[in-house]
Amino acid sequence: MGKTIAEKILGTHAGKKVSAGDFAICKVDFAFGQDGTSAIIVDRVKELQVKKLKTKFCMVIDHGAPSPNEGVSRVHKKMRDFSSSFATRLYDIGCGVCHQVIPESGQIRPGDLVLGADSHTCTYGALGAFSTGVGSTDLAIAITTGKNWFKVPDTFKIIVKGKIPKGVFAKDIILHIITKLGADGVTYKAVEFEGPVINRLSMDGRFTICNMVVEMGAKVGFMPQDKLTLEWLKSHMDKKSRVRRGISADKDAVYERVIEFDISRLEPQVSRPHSVDSAVAVGKLKNIKIDQAFLGTCTNGRIEDLEVAAKILKGKKTAPGVKFIVAPASRDIFLQAIERGIIDVLVESKAAVVTPGCGPCVGTHNGVLADKEVAISTANRNFKGRMGNPEAFIYLASPATVAASALEGRVADPRKYLSAFAGGQVHTRRSARR
Repeated sequence: MGKTIAEKILGTHAGKKVSAGDFAICKVDFAFGQDGTSAIIVDRVKELQVKKLKTKFCMVIDHGAPSPNEGVSRVHKKMRDFSSSFATRLYDIGCGVCHQVIPESGQIRPGDLVLGADSHTCTYGALGAFSTGVGSTDLAIAITTGKNWFKVPDTFKIIVKGKIPKGVFAKDIILHIITKLGADGVTYKAVEFEGPVINRLSMDGRFTICNMVVEMGAKVGFMPQDKLTLEWLKSHMDKKSRVRRGISADKDAVYERVIEFDISRLEPQVSRPHSVDSAVAVGKLKNIKIDQAFLGTCTNGRIEDLEVAAKILKGKKTAPGVKFIVAPASRDIFLQAIERGIIDVLVESKAAVVTPGCGPCVGTHNGVLADKEVAISTANRNFKGRMGNPEAFIYLASPATVAASALEGRVADPRKYLSAFAGGQVHTRRSARR
């Protein structure tokens, strides 16, 4: 009987063959925490009285960066002190979002087992890693013992086919899939994405889709590890490092379900408050006035996301009364956007560009909404209180739809502004900054 990608990776790290439903103790390759979760990690490690960590570990200050209050500042200091004591890497304020700066660092490879004290750790499945979010105490156990236990998940195969319509991007595709399967439709499953549409997506687009598999309950998501993946890895790894071959499922692997989506007629999607699995075509949400537009996050703060927004906004101003906030996902992306003139275009359109990081997403600072205000965001969640106020309303959409909405002051269809930009995020060849 053949093996799925999840079964192969967990089996390798357990040192034995495993199948869906088995329990296994597995060696962990890499782990991390962010400033919303690292304080507990630090406390638990201290309680265990270890003097050396047994897993590669880093921390990222991204959720409250720069610090919005003295309580958060104390957490940041605790992280800095811990990093210094254990000689671990710390990505301090301004470096960016954990799910961007860690892949950029070249430390994640196909076949790795990665744990993060953050639910969107599933993002790294775009590189072929079994990466998943865990609680802070579980993560502390992993870095002090080098291992943790896992239940091997069943796997869904999702095949995405058809021609990518104009104005449709990776974000639209995953919002559509989540809505069809439901917020709990893939709970504790692995997802393998395949098909001609997936093969055409850029790495930025693949990261976007893997980032959001947790929004339908998945444990982990995997993208094909093809030539594009290897080129991306080579551009971000040290020249002396060796790129590991990709991992693919066996032809006779057993799947719990195989589901096909033809997106040839898909329109730009928008998820309505207060759930991700409520997406509809943008045309069904005419005349929804917005107060704030947000472009950024670990889902859509990458260079292609900023670029398509700039294409729409070039030479134009955002609507009166609309607060337009932009948060590049990393310092590297910020610098690329400056070099290409993207930041100039966004600022001239009246955007407020904030420190690379999570920005308004988690609602601690940088754009907390007032009562009854409406936001359209490129983030991955729109639950009540997500952007800091349970009395506000959040719509989720692609960067193109967010930019068009900022321009018109209401939820808007981006296709009228994209006549020269057919198709979603497809393969691009760009050299990486080092």
